[in-house]
Amino acid sequence: MDTLTRVRDVLDVLPPQMRDPVLFAIPFFLLLLIVEWTAARKLDHLEDDRAPSGAYLRRDAVASLSMGLVSIATTGLWKFVALLGYAALFAYVAPWHLSSTAWYTWVLAIVGVDLLFYAYHRIAHRVRLIWATHQAHHSSRYFNFATALRQKWNNSGEILIWIPLPLLGIPPWMVFASFSVNLIYQFWVHTERIGLMWRPIEFVFNTPSHHRVHHGMDAEYLDKNYAGIFILWDRLFGTYQDELFRPHYGLTKQVDTFNVWTLQTHEYAAIARDVRRATRWRDRLGYVFGPPGWAPPAAVQPDIAAPATTH
Repeated sequence: MDTLTRVRDVLDVLPPQMRDPVLFAIPFFLLLLIVEWTAARKLDHLEDDRAPSGAYLRRDAVASLSMGLVSIATTGLWKFVALLGYAALFAYVAPWHLSSTAWYTWVLAIVGVDLLFYAYHRIAHRVRLIWATHQAHHSSRYFNFATALRQKWNNSGEILIWIPLPLLGIPPWMVFASFSVNLIYQFWVHTERIGLMWRPIEFVFNTPSHHRVHHGMDAEYLDKNYAGIFILWDRLFGTYQDELFRPHYGLTKQVDTFNVWTLQTHEYAAIARDVRRATRWRDRLGYVFGPPGWAPPAAVQPDIAAPATTH
């Protein structure tokens, strides 16, 4: 019995609505990853003083794949917890129940998940505690299909951000299915092998060009292009940026390790260190809920020519 048969047998045990489309997409993810990796190895020149576009570093790719495998398990646990809460909200709080067979319910679910993903993604880059859950995805200095699989293990933020959807009467299983569609879509935008696309597509949808900007650590690219499927959200809410030049990838303060546990947890440890060092509650809260890189304002030095003041 091969691996695909075992996966299919496991999925057959689940109700049809709970069979995560991401699991079915995994073989295609791996196939595209192998194709891109092979193409990168054939590249015989450098575009600049860094790695060739789409290049792979074996240890980096293995770290990304490992984080993706663990993420499948942790995401399943988070979804199970969320299912209980969503089912209660849907059954006892939602003022109406939308039909899962109606086309407009699917439109509301997919667009709603994407809009809320944009909101969560933007918050994750501006609130350090949530950034700690997300930064692992940005920790690679490479940008390829393996990077797409470098997923976080803590999905609590996304679970909370989706709460409006079951409250609006969207069946919980449709919320999860729509997020799986969103996640599958985002796989293909993690590549340097695709340049600019047809202008209407670039205007409406998230593309590799848009997402390369998002992964760039350059000043022009920081905190831009948060889209999942539709880049329209960035255009509407002022976070859009064109790709002006090839980005430098990774974190502004790089983490020089391929240890997956460290990659996932180092920011939590840094927050704890900063909070312990702080002497004021205002500063402690700033280190936790301020933006990444936040620090207390430097003490103002008194003007030498001004008389000293006391408090």
